Parts: sequence; structure tokens; C-alpha cells
Amino acid sequence: MNRFKANQKLLFKAETVFNLRPLEKYEILFSFLCTSPLEILYPSTGRPPIPYKALLKALIYKNIKNISYLSDLVRELRDNPDLALVFGFHPLHLPYVENFSAFLRDTENRIFQKVRDSLVSKLIEFKEIKGTYLTFDSSNIPVKVKENNLKTSIKDRFSKTKRPKGDPESRLSIMVHFPKPFQKEIKYFWGYRNFVLSDALSELPILEETRAANIVDNKVIIPQLELAKYRFDLNICAVIADAGLDSAKVLSFIICDLKAKPYIARNPRREKELKLSPSGNRICLAGFEMLYWGKFKEGNRTRVKFVCPIIHSKKFRKSHPFCPWMHPQFVKGTGCFAYTQVLSEDIRKQIAYGTPKFKKVYNLRSGCERIFSRLLDLCMQNPSVRGLRAISNHCTIAHITVLLVALTAAKTGNKDKIRFVKSFLTNI
Repeated sequence: MNRFKANQKLLFKAETVFNLRPLEKYEILFSFLCTSPLEILYPSTGRPPIPYKALLKALIYKNIKNISYLSDLVRELRDNPDLALVFGFHPLHLPYVENFSAFLRDTENRIFQKVRDSLVSKLIEFKEIKGTYLTFDSSNIPVKVKENNLKTSIKDRFSKTKRPKGDPESRLSIMVHFPKPFQKEIKYFWGYRNFVLSDALSELPILEETRAANIVDNKVIIPQLELAKYRFDLNICAVIADAGLDSAKVLSFIICDLKAKPYIARNPRREKELKLSPSGNRICLAGFEMLYWGKFKEGNRTRVKFVCPIIHSKKFRKSHPFCPWMHPQFVKGTGCFAYTQVLSEDIRKQIAYGTPKFKKVYNLRSGCERIFSRLLDLCMQNPSVRGLRAISNHCTIAHITVLLVALTAAKTGNKDKIRFVKSFLTNI
């Protein structure tokens, strides 16, 4: 056999000569993608725009290949016309960076959510997603503004009242790091947060939503659980989450409304023992029995208030005119006060903390961390766009990528590789 000469010119393309089909894997992948929700974007009259279906496929390709910037994606398409044809672009009318930016900025997120929901429904039909054990968690999405760049010199960098000009919709929040064991370090950032409700057994996301970074998990989990129950008709048996969701409102919803079991870690702040008198009143630091001062309702929780007996009782003040601890509130003249929550402890008594079953089920929560690890590998935490809608679409497309790879693996007989987001296509 003659030695191949690298500088020899071929009459035909190398793919034809050597019977290679490097793009066939992408044709198989996108054959399982339902893009019908995007049809509403096409105008009925006028010049036909760049195909929105092709833009979505190109952004999915960007995630799989871990391309950070839209400019690099555009360069990739211009260097590979055959790849552009697979996505649905005309080789002589390729998109610019502005086309991708406008697509992410102007398209309503509900359209991408429909594409994502269709993938979840198909995975439920294939019984890859069962939905009996659900986990909930969130991930921070910092935006590229100069306030987040610590190399710049800015006055009031992390002031709540001064929002970044580069992205006024972003909000201030914190990231918690552990550089050393049991040593917590807090860092501030401007950006958003992606909330994910996922299937604990398959480690696949079911629902996701992007909100401002100052939104806490308690405000998102209940609507997502209601939506998952209604949209996919899931038989939810358990909900698993960390101590951040240890609240009476969330626990009562899971137990009473969903008829499921919460496997949520107990918040250490609720572990402290309260000193109570035989009549049920709180005991202050000085050892005095505080006075009952009524019940107060905040949302779905009820709290009982107790106040300082020296300030609010003339009879008690005659025998004890001063606070032995000289509490700052006593010095101000208002006296100290304390609250006791009524419902929370009754709800928590229904949870078998510390039992082997609780520990075994709660350990499934680590799957949620692996889900975010795969999503962050898809550049989800490194967005090249700004604004709530664009960031929401950016995160939803990352979820679409994970689900599309899982569906392709299931339909091609590779069910053991549904979580191989990056390495699956190379071995298809």
C-alpha cells in the first residue's frame, strides 16, 4: 500500500473518500428534538428570517462543545459549512453574533420551556424519569458586569441601592465557599439564580426557572412542585432538599397538599432549646417569666410574642425595677421581646430525623449536585448575554441539551449513558 501524502490534493472531500461521517451524530441527536414551539416566531409576511430552529440547534452545539462565547460559535459555523447545513443554515447566509443575541434576548422563555417540557414528557414515557423522589436546589449565575470584576476600582461595588448599569435587572446575592474544612467564606456577586426540580433516581431535571439572585428557595419550590404535579401527573412520594428549605410552610405543603414525605435537613437555627415556664411563657436571659403579648400571623405561619415584664408590668416593676443584664433594649426603654412559632414544631414531629431510612433517602440529594455539575460544564454559569430573559433562555437551553442527550441515549439503546452529556456523542 502506498504511503499517504498529506499535501496531496483530493478530487473529492475526505469524508467521501474515506467514508467518514463526523456530523452524523448531530443529525441523530437533532432528529429527536421537537422544535414546533418555535414556529410561532416565524412571520407570515415579509423576508424570511434566519431559521430559529437552526439557531436553537447551534446553541445546543455550543453547549456540547463547551464554546464560551457567541463570537466563537459564529466562527465555528463559518469554518465548517457542512456543520451549518446540519443545523439548517444556508452556507451563504450564516448568522452573526447579533442574531444569536437577539434570539436569546427577544424570545419569550415560555417557548423554550415548551421544548424542554416535550423532552421531559418523552423521557417519562420511556420510564427514564419516574418522578417519585424529587430533589430541589439552586445555582448562582453571576453576570459579566464590572462590579463583579474585582480588578476594577468601583465605589459602592456591592451596594443594594446602586444597581449595575451593565445589567440593571441583576440583583445582589452571596456565594458560600469552604476553602478549608468547616471554614466558611462568603463572597458577594451581582446576577441571577437557576432553580431546578429534578428526579433523584435518574438525576435529570424536570422543571427549572431563573430568577433574580436575591430570591430564596422558599419562594420557588412550592410553585414548582404544584406545576410538576399538574403538568406531568407525577406520583410524588418524597421531596429531598437541604436545610435552607426547613420551614413550616414548605413542610406543611409537602405533607398536607402533596401527601408526600419531606426529607429535608433540619436547620440548626431551629435546634436551640427554648426556656419555658410551667405556664408556657418564655424565660428571658435574666431568668424572668416574660409576658404573653398576643399572636401574629405572617403568611402561613403563626408566632406568639412575649415581652419584658419589667417594662410592661407595673406590679412586677415594683419588686424588680432594673434588668440584671442591663439589656440594650431595656436601656432604650422598650424592653426585650421574643417570638415562638406555633406550627413549625408540630410539623417537624412528623418527620423521623436521624433514622436509617431518612439518611438513606436524604443521600439521594447528592444527585442534584451532579446535575448542576453537568449544567455548569455547559457554560451555564458563564453566560455571554445579560438581562433576565436572555439569561433565562441561556439556562433553559442548557437544560434542553442535558435532556436531549438523555433522550437520544434512551432511544438509541444506550440507557446506561443518559447522563454522559459530553462523552456520549463521541461514542454514538
